[in-house]
Amino acid sequence: MTETLAFTIRDLNFYYGPKLALSRIDMDIQSRRVTALIGPSGCGKSTFLRCLNRMNDTIPGTRVEGTISLYGQDIYDPSMDVVTLRQRVGMVFQKPNPFPQSIFDNVAFGPRVLGLTQNKRELTEIVEHSLRQAALWDEVKDSLNENALGLSLGQQQRLCIARVVAVKPEVILFDESTSALDPIATLRIEELIAELKQTYTIVIVTHNMQQAARVSDFTGLFWLGELVEFAPTEQMFTRPEKELTEAYLTGRMG
Repeated sequence: MTETLAFTIRDLNFYYGPKLALSRIDMDIQSRRVTALIGPSGCGKSTFLRCLNRMNDTIPGTRVEGTISLYGQDIYDPSMDVVTLRQRVGMVFQKPNPFPQSIFDNVAFGPRVLGLTQNKRELTEIVEHSLRQAALWDEVKDSLNENALGLSLGQQQRLCIARVVAVKPEVILFDESTSALDPIATLRIEELIAELKQTYTIVIVTHNMQQAARVSDFTGLFWLGELVEFAPTEQMFTRPEKELTEAYLTGRMG
């Protein structure tokens, strides 16, 4: 069976002002698979992740060269609507960032703004479905009108996932989304990622190599702004091709 590609990245260079932060990145990201990006701090993996939904556009002086295509469409083409792109490619951040309003209104925010529903019944269905997909419904179904900031950190992060899912994305980006969580909450998010990949393409940035090994199908190692190696996760962790990859995975470098 031929794998469908969600993203095709070719010759990607990224600059913060004059500083080259990403150099000649080539990568294919498979649809409905989990791709993990690993590497030491400051190596470019979060910068690369933010290129995938143009979050870096908000930083003055940044510049992109090369191409990133989402299902064959160049996302940096002038005709690409950035709001639509960020609906298609959602992001879950490092720290949970729920809005200071009710659990229901957090999840309903995107569908309301984008006009995805015709009436209250449809909106209520989307909220329930999204909370179920984020494995949070059973915990909050009796407190939907309570302030989301009253939830635990792990619940807040799953609420943020529900908020992303509610606008029907194709891709979900996770930027070190478990680094602020305790081990039990982290495990819940990892289990959730395994379920979500049945429906969505997922790309995660993680400092935790064990996490990359547990949850991903493909892994890329970034080093000083370059993609050192990209391979199926099992191959990467058991038979890396590059000496630098092996040195990083075994803790001799980085």
